Amino acid sequence: MAMLEIEDLNAWYGASHIIHGLSLTVEQGEILALVGRNGAGKTSTIKAVMGLMPRATGRVSFCGRELLALPAHERFRLGLGYVPEERRIVPGLTVRENLQIGLVSSRAPIDEDEAIDEIAQNFPRLKERLGQQGSTMSGGEQQMLAIARAMISKPKMILLDEPSEGIMPVLVEEMGVLFRKLRDSGITLLLVEQNVEWALKLADRAVIIDQGEVVHRASAASLLANAEIQERYCAV
Repeated sequence: MAMLEIEDLNAWYGASHIIHGLSLTVEQGEILALVGRNGAGKTSTIKAVMGLMPRATGRVSFCGRELLALPAHERFRLGLGYVPEERRIVPGLTVRENLQIGLVSSRAPIDEDEAIDEIAQNFPRLKERLGQQGSTMSGGEQQMLAIARAMISKPKMILLDEPSEGIMPVLVEEMGVLFRKLRDSGITLLLVEQNVEWALKLADRAVIIDQGEVVHRASAASLLANAEIQERYCAV
């Protein structure tokens, strides 16, 4: 069953037409990797899904609900989590306070202490730093905090933009273990990632974008084994 359906999506930054008639689906309970070269339109695609592009047309449906007419915060409240590439950890706020932002933004009746305890179990590094200012942590720890903040409202689906960028390998591996655990718990993931090999080892399926268009769809395993397609569309 498709949780997210994108049909004939077009998106613009000012006069620049970035996404061109893009269509794809994300099935419930899977990890879909969205890959391609820098500037291919991957980030713009998930920003359009979240309502963060200046202009977008077409059809975007989440759990049967049409999204394009809804503001970004309403999409979040429907169960769409989003981890931007920039992380957006709020300076001056502790780890706990950054997590609380994720709860405040949600209308779901979630007990704060229980939610933070659950996050602490998934992120032992954050458990040790709940009172520390989030912006003083390492880049990898800030990325974990951004993911935890998206998770705390118990979304149905999380859109992740370049989560491995600039992160030390040991934390990237921890992140991979977490993403598999999230998928196995029923959370759907749409993963935009420049680290193609890592993304394909994690994902169930993959979609390649080039110049704002879908150019290839396959199981992640078959694309991982297809060096020619990777070289054509994903090589830097």
